[in-house]
Amino acid sequence: MKKFVVLLLSILLLSSCSAKEYTMYEEVSLTAGFDTFLQIQLATESKEDFSEEYNKLLEQYSNYNQLFDIYNTYPGVNNLKTINDNAGIKPIEVDQTLIDLLLLTREFYEITNHEFDITMGPVLKIWHQYREDGIEANAQGELGSLPTDEELQTAFACTGWDKVEIDDENNTVYLNEACASLDVGGVAKGYAAEQLAQTLEQDDIKAAIVNAGGNNRTVNTKLDGSPWRSLIQNPDGEGGFIAVSQPGSVSFVTSGDYQRYYIAEDGNSYNHIIDPRTLYPATKYRSVTVICKNSAIADILSTSLYTLDYDEGLELLARVQELYPDDNFNAIWIVDEAKAIDSANSMNINGYQILYTEGIKDSIITQ
Repeated sequence: MKKFVVLLLSILLLSSCSAKEYTMYEEVSLTAGFDTFLQIQLATESKEDFSEEYNKLLEQYSNYNQLFDIYNTYPGVNNLKTINDNAGIKPIEVDQTLIDLLLLTREFYEITNHEFDITMGPVLKIWHQYREDGIEANAQGELGSLPTDEELQTAFACTGWDKVEIDDENNTVYLNEACASLDVGGVAKGYAAEQLAQTLEQDDIKAAIVNAGGNNRTVNTKLDGSPWRSLIQNPDGEGGFIAVSQPGSVSFVTSGDYQRYYIAEDGNSYNHIIDPRTLYPATKYRSVTVICKNSAIADILSTSLYTLDYDEGLELLARVQELYPDDNFNAIWIVDEAKAIDSANSMNINGYQILYTEGIKDSIITQ
């Protein structure tokens, strides 16, 4: 559903604690949901303990996939597609989890000054179709097409939270205009990863990594006491070219332009992250990575920072830090040198400018 950037986390080392021997076990599912993989690494005392916890997480993740899906229906499940299909018709009773997600996104709609907006569904639907057609055309050696401004403006008229009615007491959601629709692609994987991590914390798992299609969330400190290390992908190639070192429970979430894009008839590349102010894919950066504990918020912020100017992004991070003082919010922007931004917190590597917040300055490791 959005941003398939894989951040490679270092493998847990074997260790012992309080006379208990813990071993790192790992499983990867390619069918758990969200059209991507789910990688789980857990430190447990036995393979049996790991399997029990892993199956529990797999079921939980699959449930989130069904609830947040806008393309498919499932027996006995009222999900986002159900809500969208009944726009202008009737309210739909949904699971509390879906209500919680929608309330969170509405909160960050205000916090981001409307930059993060899940009511952009009608606009995203248009770009999704043009992108899918464009990717297919590119595969055949042809260029893709672009939507017209009239198409985009007509769709944009159907957006806005005034068209969304949430009844928290009765667990219903109603889109009061037939053309309205919701799309949580900018937060769904991060939210799911955060919920899985919280389950692991509640189950007193010693150490773990949840990797939901590149949205990484660690749980507790590595067994050997060293920080987690995450590699940020080179926008023009495989592998990472800088690393970020962080201790304890932390999320690493990246939004980038180098996956899920197509080349259009004007010769330009068009990615999947749409700027709500221009209604076109954002082009300011190659990628933005957000580092904080809460993976859902990291997902929201990486999308928002990707479409905001650099100074606006710094202001947003400062605002979120005040609202969530128990978390630490940092970010890394990767920019083509030709679009370099004036900042004291930056370095240049392999044709890119790397900008970073002050709090992450001493945690960046160049390769």
